[in-house]
Amino acid sequence: MATIEDIGVSAAINILSAIIFLLAFAFLRLQPINDRVYFPKWYLKGARQSPSHGGAFVRKFVNLDMRSYLKFLSWMPAALQMPEDELISHAGLDSAVYLRIYLIGLKIFVPITILAFVVLVPVNWTNDTLEGMKVEHSDIDKLSISNIPFGSKRFIAHLVMAYAFTFWTCYVLLREYEIVSTMRLRFLASEKRRPDQFTVLVRNIPPDPDESIGELAEHFFLVNHPDHYLTQQVVYNANKLAKMVKEKKKMQNWLDYYQLKYERNTTTRPTVKTGFLGCFGSKVDAIEHYTSEIERIEKEEAEEREKIVKDPKSVVPAAFVSFRSRWGAAVCAQTQQTSNPTVWLTEWAPEPRDVYWDNLSIPIVHLTVRRLIIAVAFFFLNFFYVIPITFVQSLANIEGIEKAVPFLKPVIEMDTIKSFIQGFLPGIALKIFLILLPSILMFMSKVEGLTSVSSLERRSASKYYIFLFFNVFLGSIIAGSALEQLQSYLHQSANQIPRTIGVAIPMKATFFITYVMVDGWAGVAGEILRLKPLVIFHLKNFFLVKTEKDREEAMDPGSIGFDSNEPQIQLYFLLGLVYAVVTPFLLPFILIFFGLAYVVYRHQEAMRKDTLERAREPGFDLKTYLASAYIHPVFKGDDDDEKFSMADEVEADQVLVATKRQSRRNTPVPSRHNGSESPSLPEIVNDQRL
Repeated sequence: MATIEDIGVSAAINILSAIIFLLAFAFLRLQPINDRVYFPKWYLKGARQSPSHGGAFVRKFVNLDMRSYLKFLSWMPAALQMPEDELISHAGLDSAVYLRIYLIGLKIFVPITILAFVVLVPVNWTNDTLEGMKVEHSDIDKLSISNIPFGSKRFIAHLVMAYAFTFWTCYVLLREYEIVSTMRLRFLASEKRRPDQFTVLVRNIPPDPDESIGELAEHFFLVNHPDHYLTQQVVYNANKLAKMVKEKKKMQNWLDYYQLKYERNTTTRPTVKTGFLGCFGSKVDAIEHYTSEIERIEKEEAEEREKIVKDPKSVVPAAFVSFRSRWGAAVCAQTQQTSNPTVWLTEWAPEPRDVYWDNLSIPIVHLTVRRLIIAVAFFFLNFFYVIPITFVQSLANIEGIEKAVPFLKPVIEMDTIKSFIQGFLPGIALKIFLILLPSILMFMSKVEGLTSVSSLERRSASKYYIFLFFNVFLGSIIAGSALEQLQSYLHQSANQIPRTIGVAIPMKATFFITYVMVDGWAGVAGEILRLKPLVIFHLKNFFLVKTEKDREEAMDPGSIGFDSNEPQIQLYFLLGLVYAVVTPFLLPFILIFFGLAYVVYRHQEAMRKDTLERAREPGFDLKTYLASAYIHPVFKGDDDDEKFSMADEVEADQVLVATKRQSRRNTPVPSRHNGSESPSLPEIVNDQRL
């Protein structure tokens, strides 16, 4: 069980790590060679030029201006001073709202921390209940509610504070909801048109023997939404083609690399092995090999494109349907289209770049089965993750470690080593076990069949939080309490065990303190260093970049990381609100996390790439704007675009709808095969017939 000394050692290690990360960032961001890593947004907007374009050779890589190093922390006030409206314009409304979550944490926990330390800490400290109980405890635990005797009137203070903290939290949330709602309304009022505002995604379009999917979709919406329907784009199963395009791009990168290598040294032709991972097989000329591979893929790609055009089976029973107004799209997206609730399913279309094309080809009937399988898999993932969680908790139990490795007992008993094990090792071990979890949960969400990247992130975030709640929060409390109080359980009656558990749970705050310092202090400070984008950019810049366009593609503006960061924030809110009354000593560590995270992520969001599309041209042609918005990316920029473009717009005053159905031509009545009911024509049709 961690003591004050152990917490002090852990705090020193994590504070030192955070300072090193921040100083490394402050130094690296000043170097010209890293300018595109830490300021990608400005380059993508054309508002910044590389400082390596002129001057001495050394200045292209190293900043020799000593005066700039005197202001190496200037990024902090610059990030905090950026007005919120400018941040919204620069990084988007979602980034501004995301940052307000950290502000909410500060608004909630600053008053709670002050009140808890003024009222609850003295009430808890001025007791000696734990001294008379047969439970393992440390000096920190004397600050918790476990130090209050059973039936004491002092619990009134904790009860009153619990209500006060709850009401304050609800009040802050209410005020923030009002602020965010106002921000959203203002943003929508000032925001220009986007394709997703006029478009719905229609799935499970029933087959018709007389019409193709595109013709059927056009006919259906011309009849059922004659005043608002504009155009439609069917969805093609281009997953195989997308893999070919990706493979060709990969081969092209290798070809560019070897050509650049040959240009630097024309005396020797580069070679490559054709076997596994380029380590086995016969040696061949690298340039000729990749040139032939690209030609082969291009031939297969052309054949696959032709197959998609001609094969009706390549058309997915889904379509992006666009309307003349936002109101028309809203009506269609939120209403049932036919008496059969299983066909013509409509939902708001995601933003074109947000579409996850791989899942659009999944039949709608498979989705329920997929979600059931993933739910079962997620249950077992939670269940089996109890094993590493229990292992992490065992690291905090010195007695258990000494029994497992008795020959290390002299080393473990050293004060510094003991403090390191109990104060730092459990937190870093848990952090390591959770590194791969977001990727696993994202893969599971993709298997479920969600059709947009944002929905994938939301689903992954919900899974991640459920996992953190059951394994990190409840699992750590139960497993840790059981391991620490094992001796007490063995020497007391069964009816005393629940009371022992109740006393032990508040004392698990020491473990969460170590985890918050590792994950919330050093971890957040490490985020600003952007180590992964830094390494990847320089590798690409050295091996692959040949043109300015290549250099722009090598830049990574990054993203919020909603699927992993947002559940982390929820966990800290949970820990703070749960332990605010029972163990107030945890609150300052939560406060430092929210303050540091707000500064770090505000700076990062100021550097992000704007993800908003804006159309500022007067007299905007909506049909032209929407015509190619939802074409699969592999078809864009090719000569075959017209084959995949949306159908031509039908004149607004056309009443009779042309159809290929044999049963009745030029009629609003649907085919008996499509399982839908269409309303009768408007009265104006009867007037025209008269």
